[in-house]
Amino acid sequence: MQSINVDKERKEILNRYRGLLRDCRDKTTKEDKKQIRKAFNIAVEAHKDMRRKSGEPYIYHPIDVARIAAKEIGLSTTSIICSLLHDVVEDTDYTLEDIERLFDSKVARIIDGLTKISEVYDQNVSMQAENFRKMLLTLSDDIRVILIKLADRLHNMRTLASMPKHKQLKIASETLYLYAPLAHRLGLYAIKTELEDLGLKYTKSEIYKAISEKLAQSKAARVRYINKFVQPIKEELNNQSFNYSIKGRPKSIFSIRSKMIKQGVEFEEVFDKFAIRIIVKSTKENEKADCWRIYSIVTDFYKPNPDRLRDWISTPKANGYESLHTTVMGPNGKWVEVQIRTERMDDIAEKGFAAHWKYKNSSKESNLDNWINRIRELLESPNANAIDFVDDFKMNLFSEEIFIFTPNGDLKTLPKDATPIDFAYEIHTEVGSRCLGAKVNGKLVPFSHSLKSGDQVEIITSNKQSPKEDWLSFVKTSRAKSKIKNALKEEKKIIASEGKEILKRKLRHIKVTLDHNTENEMLKYFNLKNSLDMYYMFGVGALNNKHIRSYVNTKNQGWYGLLKRKIYNKESSTTTEKVKAPTNKPTVIFGDDKQVLDYKLAKCCSSIQGDEIFGFTTINDGIKVHNVNCPNAIQLQSRYAYRIIPAKWATVENLEYSSVLRISGYDQIGLVSKITKLISNEMNVNISSINIVSNDGVFDGRISVLVINKVHLENLINKLENVEGVESVVRL
Repeated sequence: MQSINVDKERKEILNRYRGLLRDCRDKTTKEDKKQIRKAFNIAVEAHKDMRRKSGEPYIYHPIDVARIAAKEIGLSTTSIICSLLHDVVEDTDYTLEDIERLFDSKVARIIDGLTKISEVYDQNVSMQAENFRKMLLTLSDDIRVILIKLADRLHNMRTLASMPKHKQLKIASETLYLYAPLAHRLGLYAIKTELEDLGLKYTKSEIYKAISEKLAQSKAARVRYINKFVQPIKEELNNQSFNYSIKGRPKSIFSIRSKMIKQGVEFEEVFDKFAIRIIVKSTKENEKADCWRIYSIVTDFYKPNPDRLRDWISTPKANGYESLHTTVMGPNGKWVEVQIRTERMDDIAEKGFAAHWKYKNSSKESNLDNWINRIRELLESPNANAIDFVDDFKMNLFSEEIFIFTPNGDLKTLPKDATPIDFAYEIHTEVGSRCLGAKVNGKLVPFSHSLKSGDQVEIITSNKQSPKEDWLSFVKTSRAKSKIKNALKEEKKIIASEGKEILKRKLRHIKVTLDHNTENEMLKYFNLKNSLDMYYMFGVGALNNKHIRSYVNTKNQGWYGLLKRKIYNKESSTTTEKVKAPTNKPTVIFGDDKQVLDYKLAKCCSSIQGDEIFGFTTINDGIKVHNVNCPNAIQLQSRYAYRIIPAKWATVENLEYSSVLRISGYDQIGLVSKITKLISNEMNVNISSINIVSNDGVFDGRISVLVINKVHLENLINKLENVEGVESVVRL
């Protein structure tokens, strides 16, 4: 065991603390520093016996989180105090009451928001999703909770190397799934970029390493190229007496990989791997004019790509981001992205929401406020399931934006490919719910029409209209989805209430009372999940007199109990058969205690022997094995981390074996389609080859299929024999 040098650690703690004071010296008074010192002393004492996985003193973490909050996000005294104390209530004997007594109610409230929720949730709901939802509830109190949480996550990602591999994968996946998009939406571009790169480093380490090495190899050439590129621009900017700075930077590793995937190209073919940023000192009145003057100078020397001009100064992004972007053809036929902005714009681009406090008079601040108000609406939805909430929230985090005009010329910001329904809900909930039709640029369009930037949209409403379920298939905004779902639930409750009265009345006629027992029996008989669904089906007429008579007859004839027992016995025997059945699948060892368990291969990634894998416990389908590079891995690791089981291969046997079936019977139209649909869709079996010959009304054929084991094959044969027209199915 490594010996601990206490004196060396004390010095390092003090060095980091002094670094924190330097990071916040421009925004703290003498009294502020006293409060920060008090918080520091409490944190040091509270965490004195705690260490991180790396073996370092735990206190390094809160100090470094406070430094990120101060320097990289630009937060001030209250946030620095909260960052230092953010784990104290969760991990030590201090209570929120202690914090409030030592500081004030604001600090206590922020720390309350930062303290992880320790309740045990319904195991069908991701704890990460529920925690994330609870964390966002603090938006209604104080945005600083979210900003400090992002600082905490960034430091955890920077120190992730000391964690076990399965923990690295879980934390990195969660970061890519939720925290990087959240940093993006709050305008924290530098933090968003670092979170993405670190997320990629631990989820796709080989890809990260390959791109990183190629960037390192080309660094010297890149620096020479950028110097050559900016030389004439600098000379002209100096001639025109601009006060400016120029930064050259490569695109992030995550961004380069995204382009490689999106464009289907190799690293060398990504055309704008580096960018330069021109930051000009300007007065508020001259900002726009100065940026366009610099654009003019750049394009005097280099030809711009007209499709790559982005003017986020005239119309800033929803998170307040302002900048002028263009891509120009530089020397030697290389594309270079040029970003032009003022010092104020750069501050907001780097520090996002926190920088807005510096520029309170900025009219652009309302964009981010509007977004936060929308999130509050989502959070207040009474029926919002945590996972639905995270999905709806995530949907709008990273979406590209379009700008749509109302008939009066007001501007609305929507995600790319938004529809008239999204626009209607953006105006007002009632306008969305009563939307009967829409005109885009004066022409009637369907509800699913994708809007484009610059469209002018007029919504036609009617008091007789109400939200429809098919709207959910094409709307793009979380606001619209949430409002439609809530309206449909309310409508369903009303119809279900009417359906219950209908059912009571019909049962009364045949002298049956609708009590708790009858309700439960009917739910089992009709195989429905809950009474709301059953009453709704009676309300809309999907269940009627015929179904009631069938239920009562079955019950009266004494078949009902027998039916239940048969279903139960069938399920039990099937389950036993599945567990005991011989299998040709490779053995997989699960968990730290190396258990051999039954599993299925997830279809989304089709892992094979030798792939890195993990197990995922499904609700109805046992354990499914996924490849760590599976497209769904990040989402699963993030949303359902508590259902992930470490796994590895134990044998080298083949997963599937091929079997040939001879099938014959009476020919009829659509028979081949029925057979292939049953094999592929219903039984999820792959067909290697199929050859069916028809002659004088009869057919005979050979079908080669890939099955997992003998039971799988027998189930398939039984199903095929029940297809109308099939006489025999024999395994060859």
